[in-house]
Amino acid sequence: MSTPTTIGIVGARGHVGAELIRLLARHPSFELGFVSSRELAGQRVSDHVGEFRGELRYADIGHEALADRGVGAYVLALPNGKAAACVAGIDNGNADAVVVDLSADYRFDESWYYGLPELTRDRYRGERRISNPGCYASAMQFAITPMLELVDGPVQCFGVSGYSGAGTMPSDKNDPAKLRDNLIPYALTGHLHEREVTRQLEHDVEFMPHVAPHFRGLTITANLHLRDAVTLQQARQRYVDRYKGEPLLRVADEAPWVSAIAGRHGVEVGGFTLSEDGRRLVVVATLDNLLKGAATQALQNLNLAFGYDEFEGIPL
Repeated sequence: MSTPTTIGIVGARGHVGAELIRLLARHPSFELGFVSSRELAGQRVSDHVGEFRGELRYADIGHEALADRGVGAYVLALPNGKAAACVAGIDNGNADAVVVDLSADYRFDESWYYGLPELTRDRYRGERRISNPGCYASAMQFAITPMLELVDGPVQCFGVSGYSGAGTMPSDKNDPAKLRDNLIPYALTGHLHEREVTRQLEHDVEFMPHVAPHFRGLTITANLHLRDAVTLQQARQRYVDRYKGEPLLRVADEAPWVSAIAGRHGVEVGGFTLSEDGRRLVVVATLDNLLKGAATQALQNLNLAFGYDEFEGIPL
């Protein structure tokens, strides 16, 4: 058997870090080299993530010491604005390692590969620096891409996410008491994911996010105005053709439910509804923000970077 590739996770205290540990624990070709968390330093990983077996403990590792760990890849699961110092530390002593950044810090950097594999894998040229897309941004792109060449004017996207998307730092957006029987709108213009999708699709997108009382899973309702009239069958067929052979993409007639996608690794796109004149299409996309919106996508990118099957280690 070949020697497993070692992976280090920086910022593993959060929800996404835990999901990534679970995925790596079952992967036949990867193993955890270290798991960094200041708050959990010294505690056993297995005490927090039951699926992990072994005596590995969380460690408090400064960004300047990351290169000393000598792993094959680093996954940065940090809040926005924290990645640059880590990347500098890695560049200083382990520059050949793969870095997958889950924050938004490098999504607008053309020297980094934007890793939304179902839509961008053909652009991958062996880059060692990979920016993981945002969860909302992934869902929006899956909802829009098959119709993009027919779209006329900005696409409006109404989004609702579970409060795990707000991270573990206490705020109104992840406070179950304040969210109970509630829906909180925020950043209704100029949201980071709005700019991210607009850049990737080279088409204006208007995004209105909300956070809901459920823990995980998000839904996007995309409103697309079209240059020419289409039939419902023609519209739906574009999605079927575009996502044919993609094991993590399911096209359905009915509008997908968040409760059905939570805890799953894929994406559901459906609910196709057409206006009477055939020039306005509404599409719904759902995914689990912690999995396909973050950890699962990171594992796809790691698999691609090391030449493994893209879906190795991902339950299909």
